[in-house]
Order: sequence, then structure tokens, then C-alpha cells
Amino acid sequence: ETELKTKNFRRLSAVAGKQMIVQAIRDAERERQTREYEEKREEIITAIVDKVDTQTGNLILDTGTGYATLLKAEQIPGEIHEVGDRIKVFISEVKTGESRGPIVTLSRVHPNFVKRLFELEIPEIADGTILIKGVAREAGSRSKIAVESRDENVDAIGSCIGKNGMRISAILNELAGERVDIIKYSEDICEYVASALSPAKTLDVYLEEERTCRVIVSPDQLSLAIGKEGQNVRLAARLTGWKIEVKPESSIATTEIAEPK
Repeated sequence: ETELKTKNFRRLSAVAGKQMIVQAIRDAERERQTREYEEKREEIITAIVDKVDTQTGNLILDTGTGYATLLKAEQIPGEIHEVGDRIKVFISEVKTGESRGPIVTLSRVHPNFVKRLFELEIPEIADGTILIKGVAREAGSRSKIAVESRDENVDAIGSCIGKNGMRISAILNELAGERVDIIKYSEDICEYVASALSPAKTLDVYLEEERTCRVIVSPDQLSLAIGKEGQNVRLAARLTGWKIEVKPESSIATTEIAEPK
């Protein structure tokens, strides 16, 4: 080690040295933030609303690791937040910023936000007894989630709902009243598609070429199967990954076609 007498430094040398030290501290802080966000990527965190941009509707959140922006487009339609509110957000992406630290994409509309909420609220999902096989979502309106039990003594749907609906109520409160259909998963595609169209009751499901299935329903179940503006059949197609054609009983014409997207 060599001792340096700072009194011998010239002014420019001292300034340059200070800048190098400050820059090194900033770089280390950015690396720390990036590392912490990466560890939480694809997970839900609880953040505090620090600022509300009244012009854009964006929220500045204190995540505990740093500050990040929740864009208006990533907020559930219709929900309102104020400074000081504690909200749950899903970290969907983390990028390394060049000068201002990591760029973090937060979301409350991502389908996996619903998935992670179920994992937080349902112990049987957290411990692996119940598996989530798929999620389809139109944020702020409706979601469908398919579950499967690995234990024949555990009812997958009943466990997700909870006694007197307590478990599902906690999830719905976080989703600002968004409707959630819990679907029983099945390896039998016909059975799975029929369940996915719940609450509508189907009569028959026929598999056709190119991952297409034709669903027959009674006339009084037709509108329920299709849903408002085709939402129910559209979500069912996304959930199952199959193109679904809904037809009324004794009808030749196709009433509604939904493709997974």
C-alpha cells in the first residue's frame, strides 16, 4: 500500500477522482437493483404508490428496491389508485438501463398476474397439490383458469373457491371485481373444451382437423356459450388452444367461431 497525500492533489485531479468514485457507486447501485429485480421477475411484489401522473394516468411506485412506473395500459381498466396505496404488481420484464438503472415492466393485466395471485392465496397450489394448467384473461372483465388436482382426495375447484368463497373473494378483490371462471382441466380435449365454455352447458363436442372442435349446444344455451361480444367462447379458445365452433342443436350454420390467440 502506498499512502497518498491528498493535499498534493491538484484541483482537477481531485474532481476527476471524486467523479470516478461517484460513478463507481452508481454503477454498483444499478447492478444491485438489476439483480434484485431479476430475482423477482415473473413474480408478484407489493409496492406503494408514490406519485400519480394526472395527465397520463401512470403510477410511480416505490417497490422497496427502487422506483418504477406502472403504465396506465398495464393497470386494470376502471381501477383508481391514490398516493400511499399498497398494490400488488407483476414484474413481467427487466432490462438493463444504460444510465438510470434497470428498466422494469410492471403489470396488473398480464395473465400470469392472476396465476400468481392464485398461488399466493391457495396453499394447495403453492405446495403443488393443485396445478394451474392454463390462464386466459381479458383484464378488468373476465378470466378463465384451468386447474388440476394431483390428489384424488382434493377437489381442485373447491379448494380454489374456499369455504364460503373466502379464497376466491380475496383474489377478486385484488382484481377489482374482475370475474374469474375456475375450470377443471382434462386430458380429454372434448371434456376440456366443454368445461372451458362454462357456465354454458354443452350437448356434444366433435374434434375436427387443424385443432378445431365443433360444439353443439341447446338453443337456450347458445348466447351463454358465446358470451357478450363473443367473450366466453374467445377465452375458452385461448385457454384450450383449440379453435372452437359453436352451433345450436339441429343447425347447420356456424353461429360463432373463436380462435386461440
